[in-house]
Amino acid sequence: MALFSDARPPVSRRRRRVRVGWTILGVGIVASLGLSLTPAPYVIEQPGPVFDTLGEVTVDNELVPLISIPDETTYPTAGTLSMLTVNVVGNRDVQPNWLDILSAWSDPSRAVVPLDAVYPVGETIQQSNEQSAVDMQNSQKDAIAASLTELGYTLPSTLTVAAFSLDSPSEGILQAGDEILLVNDTKPVDVTQLRTIIAENGTSTPVRMEISRAGVVSDVEVTPMVSPQADTPIVGISVGADYQFPFDVKIQLEKVGGPSAGMMFALGIIDKLTEGELNGGKDIAGTGTISVSGDVGPIGGIRQKLYGARTDGAEYFLAPAQNCDEVTGHVPDGLTVFSVATLSQALTALKAVAAGSDLSTLPSCG
Repeated sequence: MALFSDARPPVSRRRRRVRVGWTILGVGIVASLGLSLTPAPYVIEQPGPVFDTLGEVTVDNELVPLISIPDETTYPTAGTLSMLTVNVVGNRDVQPNWLDILSAWSDPSRAVVPLDAVYPVGETIQQSNEQSAVDMQNSQKDAIAASLTELGYTLPSTLTVAAFSLDSPSEGILQAGDEILLVNDTKPVDVTQLRTIIAENGTSTPVRMEISRAGVVSDVEVTPMVSPQADTPIVGISVGADYQFPFDVKIQLEKVGGPSAGMMFALGIIDKLTEGELNGGKDIAGTGTISVSGDVGPIGGIRQKLYGARTDGAEYFLAPAQNCDEVTGHVPDGLTVFSVATLSQALTALKAVAAGSDLSTLPSCG
């Protein structure tokens, strides 16, 4: 009996093995393809349209100024002061597949975000869009108020309950139309301050509110809950802010929501109401919420907005100081990013750019 043999299995057996191998490979490819096309519990954030607050936009199929101040003297502008948007690809009804997700992960201008972080469980797409629209309206009012306050105007304001979130602790206590006079013995001047007071109160004790309902003043208490989106105490209401402006300022923009354009709206208004070119004729973009007192707040999608700004041709970018940790190391080539915490700091940065000053002395994110 031989210890070693060159004998080979019959041809039919070899062919059968080859067929089995190809079958397993084919099944694996089909399974991988099927998995890649399976909906993923994520959405994709990517750069959206860019709008110049000094320019024009299309509203109801008509070209109109994004910012117009019809009853006041305005001055010529140059360059751009652009606001950025983020497109969200996917929702609870139509989710991206895993192939889309893998593609987005490899693209620095896009971000993969858990679906629940953008569309909380129990909240409909319509509810999300409605809240986004309210945030945009408040942002525009706050921007007008902030810009006019910066220019020396005094503006009386009112805050009114507009709607309630899912499982709101305020339902049955507050009503739509209630005017909020005091919160924990403080009169909030805008929605930002109202949110800050509630956040500082925490969830262990009720927030005390003085409200006016149909002209009758009363005191109520609401115990905040933790927001599932921001992990901060909230009382579950949407609030509308109204100010007594000395003249009309119109901001027109379709199909864009959220509060993140507040600072750029304010800068655009100031540029139109003051002589000279605030930006020195340069192309500048930026983002950040704004309060009446001029505080610039953080926003979402900062990296996507950086890429959107650079693609649109911006050379300089104004970023909220509280977003700097997300900006550092992710700045596209050719873009200089300034860190701003207030409207005043944003104006200082613009004046330095316009004057051709040494920009290295300005706060920077990266």
